[in-house]
Amino acid sequence: MKIKNINFSDALEEKYLAYALSTITHRALPDIRDGLKPVHRRLLYAMHQLRLGSNSGFKKSARIVGDVIGKFHPHGDQSVYEALVRLAQNFSTRYPLVDGQGNFGNIDGDNAAAMRYTEARLTALSELMMKDISEETIDFVQTYDGVEQEPIVLPSAYPNLLANGSSGIAVGMATNIPPHNIEEIFKALIKLLKNPSYSNTQLLNVIPGPDFPTGGEIIHSKLELKNAYAKGKGTIRLRAKWRKEDLGRGQYQIIVYEIPYQVNKSRIIEKISDLIDAKKANYLEAIQDESAEDIRIVLIPKNRTFKPEVIFEDLCKNSDLEIRFAINFNAINSKLEPKLFSLKESLSSFISHRYNVLKRRTKFRLQQTERRIEILKGFLIVFSNLNRVIKIIRTENDPEKKLIKTFKVNKRQADAILAMRLRQLKKLEEKEMKSEHKELTEYKQELNSILKSKSKQSKILKEEFDESLDVFKKIQNFSERRTSINDSYKELDYSIDEFESKEPITVILSKNAWIKSIKGHQDDYTGVKYKDGDSQKFIIKSKNNNKILLFSSLGKFYTINCNKISAGRGFGDPISILIDKADNEEIIYACDYNSESEFLLTSSTGKGFFVRSEEMIASTKTGKKVMNLKPGDKATSCSEKKGDSIAVFSGEKKSIKLLVFKNDEIPNMQKGRGVTLQKYKSGKTLFALCFNSREGLVTLDKGKTILKESEIKKWFGKRAQAGKIEPKNLHLKF
Repeated sequence: MKIKNINFSDALEEKYLAYALSTITHRALPDIRDGLKPVHRRLLYAMHQLRLGSNSGFKKSARIVGDVIGKFHPHGDQSVYEALVRLAQNFSTRYPLVDGQGNFGNIDGDNAAAMRYTEARLTALSELMMKDISEETIDFVQTYDGVEQEPIVLPSAYPNLLANGSSGIAVGMATNIPPHNIEEIFKALIKLLKNPSYSNTQLLNVIPGPDFPTGGEIIHSKLELKNAYAKGKGTIRLRAKWRKEDLGRGQYQIIVYEIPYQVNKSRIIEKISDLIDAKKANYLEAIQDESAEDIRIVLIPKNRTFKPEVIFEDLCKNSDLEIRFAINFNAINSKLEPKLFSLKESLSSFISHRYNVLKRRTKFRLQQTERRIEILKGFLIVFSNLNRVIKIIRTENDPEKKLIKTFKVNKRQADAILAMRLRQLKKLEEKEMKSEHKELTEYKQELNSILKSKSKQSKILKEEFDESLDVFKKIQNFSERRTSINDSYKELDYSIDEFESKEPITVILSKNAWIKSIKGHQDDYTGVKYKDGDSQKFIIKSKNNNKILLFSSLGKFYTINCNKISAGRGFGDPISILIDKADNEEIIYACDYNSESEFLLTSSTGKGFFVRSEEMIASTKTGKKVMNLKPGDKATSCSEKKGDSIAVFSGEKKSIKLLVFKNDEIPNMQKGRGVTLQKYKSGKTLFALCFNSREGLVTLDKGKTILKESEIKKWFGKRAQAGKIEPKNLHLKF
């Protein structure tokens, strides 16, 4: 045996490509013609072989699954059973192909019972999929073990791919085709049959969009839907349907009666309950599930003054009452190649498939007719030469050979003559055979004309489409559209603030970095208890729906939602639970968040700048670095922008200098080091504060004026000057 040297990367690429193609074509993607994946096709065919028609009795699901994996599909029984269950669920499949008996799961996400407990049979719609399968309308291939044969594709009297949709993920490829309304599909097929030049836009006038089994409402513009169906790829917004239910005296409740496709009802209820508990849906008092056979989710508002449409709009943004459904028309074409289809291409492919089925069925029937005519010709020869035929049969050792030679018949005719029963020789039988021969001759001509005429084929297809649609119409409510399309939807302009509970709270941060909140605002907080060795550092008056901002010595801002701060009379929690602060990092400033505020930041090296509060918001626990600092440098102060002036204190110990200048000399920045505020020979910048020069310098806590407007003129100058010695220990009063 000769060993070949093969490059590893080439071999890997070849094998991986083969695996990918196998996954795409034999597992994940549906066929454009019958809309089925191999597992679903094998399920239906196995049930067809078991004679589980819509009018037959049920058989155990375990028996069906056993036949499928034993004959056609050598994979796990659970995956096959899950595929069977999905075909039977009326909330998963728009037009169920399996009639299930027993527990087949529910819209809450509960699993079906074990296969040994459930039973199944085909629906009338599955029988349409199998129609004419015995008339050589499709090709068969050998199964994996070479014992049985299975169909490559089903004849499919209706476009199942568009009717029921499909979803799957392959290697580097996925599909997600939504279900559609069957009546709209057939109307589009007939129009396309009459006029193949029909565009996607024209077809969308007939098929306006998906039609999901769970209903709901599509809020998308016609243009967006047009692009999605033209390209075969796009995204649509699908939301629940609701109504306002009046309770009298101005009271009401909101009833959700249809939910988005493939969303568990229990998950929606759980999510909204979590929003209520977290006080993120303060407009709701409670949510109740009163569903039976129909969906009925009850939303109870806190206040009758709240607008129900606004409540529902906000819930759509924060729960699965609204989802985005990705459209991806990936399927296997007639050449068994994966392809992205547009709406028109999908319909055209199905029409081509039905043309092919019709031609193959016609050829099969023509062949059968010709064979019967051939036999009838032999029988008529018998009646014309009855005595001679009887004599040959009675006297000849090889009557077959003699019949062929005497009457110029073929072997098949001779065999049929020899197999005739004596009762068939009566006069009445002769008349019936002549009549049958005439009818079949006319039928043969008709079949030949069908094969030669495209217009006749089109006419037959239309009639078959009408017949198939009649089957759907016999099933209650199956042809009615469930999903409405709102192409004129406009976003509601509302503020969530009108729903928020705006209870006043006070946030207390201690020197040892413990944080808590207490209800209300007070004038005196001396009664607040702290741990031994700890004391008050910051008192922030806020509201429970707001945020607080913390500024650290490392130039970082931290953001904390007030509703996440521990409330009560205890000591609170370590601030490390809410923010990721370094051990050498000190919180030097804290305030209530106001989107319109600006703050002056200073560093120990005398640099500073203004920053808007919007730029100070941190989205993570690690904070947001706003002030860039050199090694050894620290942030020293944060002062809200007020008035027209800035006072800067710099120096060391007994040589602290004060410089006052106008605040328009300081730039507004998003991030950086800033500009020089004050020069000094030694020491550092202690802090800076903003004030109104007309009011003078006022203490922050007691509002006491220390330097009046007339007194402060002495320290006025320009930014970056040295300043003058402060009044005795003035900096200690702030």
